[in-house]
Amino acid sequence: MDITRRTLTLGLGAMGVLAGCGNGIGSTGSNTIDARVDSTLSQMYTQFPGTVDLAQKASGLLVMPLVTEAGLGLGGAYGRGALRVGGSTVDYYSMVKGSGGLQIGAQQYAHVLFFMTQEALLNFRRSPGWAAGANIEYATPEQGETLAAETTTSMAPVIAVIFGQSGLRVGATLDGTKYTRIIP
Repeated sequence: MDITRRTLTLGLGAMGVLAGCGNGIGSTGSNTIDARVDSTLSQMYTQFPGTVDLAQKASGLLVMPLVTEAGLGLGGAYGRGALRVGGSTVDYYSMVKGSGGLQIGAQQYAHVLFFMTQEALLNFRRSPGWAAGANIEYATPEQGETLAAETTTSMAPVIAVIFGQSGLRVGATLDGTKYTRIIP
């Protein structure tokens, strides 16, 4: 059988198109993410009881159970999670982050975004790729520290809680992080 350049090109192109059609329907990716989200929320509520009240006041929660971040000059991070509204998963998201500068090391952590207003939640859901930035208020509790839903904190449209950090990299912020809806 003779394979011409045209046949090879068409074959490779067809493989790319077919690979793009694999959207994960019928896969167990969503079950895995939901189980990790449940575990992460349970850990957060146990470690920081004040987040229970915060969650009850929120319009929705974006839970990223495992974010892996690494850098050596240039850095990046990736994670997958779920958006919960009224205690139920409504969408799945991935997050990516790029950074540059004086950095070295790697770490893993979990984070939860509390959308405190319906408007903030709608802006997030309508965006094709929502970027975290100056509109986030950070509540970064240390081990054993009480996190309370104070009036000033709960007035912020989006509150980020970052916890469960492990690794050899200092600091975790969400500036420059982009969230995109996915089908796991």
